[in-house]
Amino acid sequence: MKKHQTNTRKLAVAGLLTAAAVACSPLSIPVGASQCFPVQHMVNVLAAVFLGPWYGVGMAFATSLIRNILGTGSLLAFPGSMCGALLCGIAYDVSGRLWLTCSAEVLGTGILGGLAAWPVAVLIMGKEAALFAYVLPFLVSTMGGTAIAWAVIAVLKKGGSFKFMREAVKR
Repeated sequence: MKKHQTNTRKLAVAGLLTAAAVACSPLSIPVGASQCFPVQHMVNVLAAVFLGPWYGVGMAFATSLIRNILGTGSLLAFPGSMCGALLCGIAYDVSGRLWLTCSAEVLGTGILGGLAAWPVAVLIMGKEAALFAYVLPFLVSTMGGTAIAWAVIAVLKKGGSFKFMREAVKR
Protein backbone atom coordinates (compact mmCIF):
# COMPACT_ATOMS: atom_id res chain seq x y z
CA MET A 1 0.00 0.00 0.00
CA LYS A 2 2.87 2.40 0.81
CA LYS A 3 4.32 2.11 -2.72
CA HIS A 4 0.91 2.98 -4.18
CA GLN A 5 0.66 6.10 -2.00
CA THR A 6 4.14 7.21 -3.02
CA ASN A 7 3.35 6.77 -6.72
CA THR A 8 0.08 8.69 -6.29
CA ARG A 9 1.90 11.55 -4.58
CA LYS A 10 4.56 11.65 -7.26
CA LEU A 11 1.92 11.69 -9.97
CA ALA A 12 0.07 14.51 -8.19
CA VAL A 13 3.25 16.58 -7.85
CA ALA A 14 4.12 15.87 -11.50
CA GLY A 15 0.65 17.04 -12.54
CA LEU A 16 0.96 20.24 -10.54
CA LEU A 17 4.39 21.03 -11.95
CA THR A 18 3.19 20.30 -15.48
CA ALA A 19 0.16 22.55 -14.93
CA ALA A 20 2.41 25.32 -13.61
CA ALA A 21 4.65 25.03 -16.67
CA VAL A 22 1.68 25.15 -19.05
CA ALA A 23 0.07 28.04 -17.16
CA CYS A 24 3.32 30.01 -17.44
CA SER A 25 3.54 29.42 -21.21
CA PRO A 26 2.96 33.10 -22.01
CA LEU A 27 6.24 33.87 -20.22
CA SER A 28 8.33 32.86 -23.23
CA ILE A 29 11.00 35.12 -24.70
CA PRO A 30 11.89 35.11 -28.41
CA VAL A 31 15.64 34.56 -28.86
CA GLY A 32 16.91 33.99 -32.35
CA ALA A 33 15.07 31.19 -34.10
CA SER A 34 13.27 29.86 -31.02
CA GLN A 35 11.05 30.80 -28.10
CA CYS A 36 12.87 30.60 -24.77
CA PHE A 37 10.71 29.17 -22.03
CA PRO A 38 12.66 29.35 -18.74
CA VAL A 39 9.80 27.94 -16.62
CA GLN A 40 10.23 24.55 -18.33
CA HIS A 41 13.84 24.38 -17.20
CA MET A 42 12.93 25.37 -13.66
CA VAL A 43 10.36 22.57 -13.64
CA ASN A 44 12.95 20.12 -15.05
CA VAL A 45 15.28 20.77 -12.12
CA LEU A 46 12.47 20.58 -9.56
CA ALA A 47 11.33 17.28 -11.08
CA ALA A 48 14.89 15.94 -10.97
CA VAL A 49 15.22 16.77 -7.29
CA PHE A 50 11.78 15.72 -6.08
CA LEU A 51 10.59 13.04 -8.53
CA GLY A 52 13.40 11.52 -10.58
CA PRO A 53 14.43 11.43 -14.23
CA TRP A 54 11.52 9.47 -15.69
CA TYR A 55 8.87 11.69 -14.14
CA GLY A 56 10.87 14.68 -15.40
CA VAL A 57 10.94 13.34 -18.96
CA GLY A 58 7.22 12.54 -18.78
CA MET A 59 6.46 16.02 -17.50
CA ALA A 60 8.61 17.63 -20.21
CA PHE A 61 6.80 15.59 -22.87
CA ALA A 62 3.35 16.39 -21.43
CA THR A 63 4.14 20.09 -21.11
CA SER A 64 5.48 20.27 -24.68
CA LEU A 65 2.47 18.38 -26.02
CA ILE A 66 -0.07 20.56 -24.21
CA ARG A 67 1.75 23.77 -25.21
CA ASN A 68 1.75 22.63 -28.84
CA ILE A 69 -1.95 21.81 -28.72
CA LEU A 70 -2.68 25.23 -27.19
CA GLY A 71 -0.46 26.99 -29.75
CA THR A 72 1.94 28.36 -27.13
CA GLY A 73 4.87 26.09 -28.03
CA SER A 74 6.64 24.59 -31.00
CA LEU A 75 7.93 21.15 -31.88
CA LEU A 76 11.37 22.33 -30.78
CA ALA A 77 10.14 22.15 -27.18
CA PHE A 78 10.23 18.34 -27.25
CA PRO A 79 13.94 17.66 -27.76
CA GLY A 80 15.10 20.60 -25.67
CA SER A 81 13.01 19.98 -22.60
CA MET A 82 13.20 16.19 -22.66
CA CYS A 83 17.00 16.00 -23.06
CA GLY A 84 17.46 18.42 -20.19
CA ALA A 85 14.97 16.65 -17.93
CA LEU A 86 16.59 13.27 -18.49
CA LEU A 87 20.15 14.43 -17.99
CA CYS A 88 19.50 16.51 -14.87
CA GLY A 89 17.34 13.76 -13.38
CA ILE A 90 20.10 11.22 -13.86
CA ALA A 91 22.67 13.67 -12.47
CA TYR A 92 20.65 14.17 -9.29
CA ASP A 93 20.02 10.43 -8.90
CA VAL A 94 23.73 9.68 -9.23
CA SER A 95 25.17 12.57 -7.22
CA GLY A 96 22.45 14.19 -5.10
CA ARG A 97 24.22 17.51 -5.75
CA LEU A 98 22.24 20.52 -6.89
CA TRP A 99 25.12 22.21 -8.70
CA LEU A 100 25.70 19.08 -10.81
CA THR A 101 21.97 18.74 -11.46
CA CYS A 102 21.76 22.34 -12.67
CA SER A 103 24.87 21.91 -14.81
CA ALA A 104 23.35 18.79 -16.35
CA GLU A 105 20.14 20.70 -17.15
CA VAL A 106 22.16 23.37 -18.96
CA LEU A 107 24.22 20.77 -20.83
CA GLY A 108 21.19 18.57 -21.59
CA THR A 109 18.93 21.32 -22.84
CA GLY A 110 21.41 23.86 -24.12
CA ILE A 111 23.84 21.63 -25.97
CA LEU A 112 22.20 18.21 -26.50
CA GLY A 113 18.65 19.57 -26.82
CA GLY A 114 19.86 22.38 -29.09
CA LEU A 115 21.56 19.87 -31.37
CA ALA A 116 18.57 17.48 -31.24
CA ALA A 117 16.28 20.36 -32.26
CA TRP A 118 18.07 20.78 -35.57
CA PRO A 119 16.68 17.65 -37.29
CA VAL A 120 13.22 18.45 -35.92
CA ALA A 121 13.43 21.95 -37.40
CA VAL A 122 14.87 20.86 -40.75
CA LEU A 123 13.13 17.54 -41.40
CA ILE A 124 9.75 18.02 -39.71
CA MET A 125 9.17 21.76 -39.62
CA GLY A 126 10.84 22.48 -42.97
CA LYS A 127 13.05 25.28 -41.63
CA GLU A 128 16.50 26.00 -42.95
CA ALA A 129 18.88 26.20 -40.05
CA ALA A 130 22.53 25.62 -39.26
CA LEU A 131 23.38 22.66 -37.03
CA PHE A 132 24.13 24.88 -34.02
CA ALA A 133 21.30 27.38 -34.65
CA TYR A 134 19.34 26.34 -31.56
CA VAL A 135 22.20 25.90 -29.10
CA LEU A 136 22.57 29.56 -28.10
CA PRO A 137 18.82 30.24 -27.69
CA PHE A 138 18.37 27.02 -25.72
CA LEU A 139 21.37 27.91 -23.53
CA VAL A 140 19.87 31.33 -22.76
CA SER A 141 16.54 29.75 -21.86
CA THR A 142 17.94 26.97 -19.72
CA MET A 143 20.35 29.21 -17.83
CA GLY A 144 17.51 31.50 -16.81
CA GLY A 145 15.22 28.66 -15.75
CA THR A 146 17.99 26.81 -13.96
CA ALA A 147 18.92 29.93 -12.00
CA ILE A 148 15.28 30.31 -10.94
CA ALA A 149 15.17 26.63 -9.85
CA TRP A 150 18.39 27.07 -7.86
CA ALA A 151 16.84 30.09 -6.09
CA VAL A 152 13.55 28.27 -5.41
CA ILE A 153 15.37 25.28 -3.92
CA ALA A 154 17.60 27.57 -1.83
CA VAL A 155 14.50 29.26 -0.39
CA LEU A 156 12.87 25.88 0.29
CA LYS A 157 16.01 24.68 2.09
CA LYS A 158 16.32 27.87 4.12
CA GLY A 159 12.67 27.69 5.18
CA GLY A 160 12.87 23.99 6.04
CA SER A 161 10.34 22.96 3.40
CA PHE A 162 12.82 21.16 1.18
CA LYS A 163 13.29 18.21 3.53
CA PHE A 164 9.53 17.99 4.12
CA MET A 165 8.80 17.97 0.38
CA ARG A 166 11.47 15.33 -0.32
CA GLU A 167 9.98 13.13 2.40
CA ALA A 168 6.45 13.64 1.09
CA VAL A 169 7.26 12.07 -2.28
CA LYS A 170 9.97 9.66 -1.09
CA ARG A 171 11.81 8.77 -4.21
